[in-house]
Amino acid sequence: MDSSGSKPTFFERLSSLLMREPEDREQLIQLLHSAFERNLLDADALSITEGALFASETPVRDVMVPRAQMDTIDVDAPHAEIVRLVISTAHSRFPVHDGNRDNVIGILLAKDLLRMQTEEDFSLRDWLRPAVFIPDSKRLNVLLREFRVSRNHMAVVVDEYGGVAGLVTIEDVLEQIVGDIEDEYDFDEAEDNIRLDQSGRYRVKAQTEIEDFNAAFDVALVNEDVDTIGGLILNHLGRVPKRNEVIDLDGLRFRVLRADSRRLYTLLVESLPAAVSTGAGESAAAE
Repeated sequence: MDSSGSKPTFFERLSSLLMREPEDREQLIQLLHSAFERNLLDADALSITEGALFASETPVRDVMVPRAQMDTIDVDAPHAEIVRLVISTAHSRFPVHDGNRDNVIGILLAKDLLRMQTEEDFSLRDWLRPAVFIPDSKRLNVLLREFRVSRNHMAVVVDEYGGVAGLVTIEDVLEQIVGDIEDEYDFDEAEDNIRLDQSGRYRVKAQTEIEDFNAAFDVALVNEDVDTIGGLILNHLGRVPKRNEVIDLDGLRFRVLRADSRRLYTLLVESLPAAVSTGAGESAAAE
């Protein structure tokens, strides 16, 4: 029997489809989704591939930590003040300026503080690493390639006038591709949703139920539209907050520890001083 007139099999149709070069990005994404629907790609592979595609058209300004929310160090700051900042923020790298936050003169690695023997011999300038400066229009895929080649993990972002616009880390870039990356300061899935940290403040998972949060902090937060504390913050702001953003709400200060462009993960929570709590409900920037 002549099979020349039979219909092509599914794999023959798919092969024919894949061998045709997509004419634009939308067609490529459609191909990927078609492969996913036919179990040729799993959900993680699809998400990472889409993230890589979007990274090629996403500028640094869309994912950077804005200037007002940067944790920076004055080069003339006392040793004890620097140690307190490093402990309270738990960052591994800090831009250092000379009194003018637009004049970043280097990067301090937190681990280098362990090598400073005595406060009397302390000179921060001697421990600075070179700072990398990039324009806020640089695409994420280009930046990731530069990070890999130079082995840098942080870059200072500047605007068209040469002023500091923010900073970006290699983790910020990777999270746009693969999703949230947990580190040693993140919760384990099996741990409680609310945990006291070394600074005496509380780390709270965004997925914590409002009822459980109220019981733990002896407050009465209410929102009929959402069930979690992260949902309450999102509802209050009307958007996903950026990392390090500070929200004062009903006598509590929420600082965003982990978030990406799509989701809020972890919050740092503490009580507001009495003088500040009267103006609760405002969103502020962490200096």
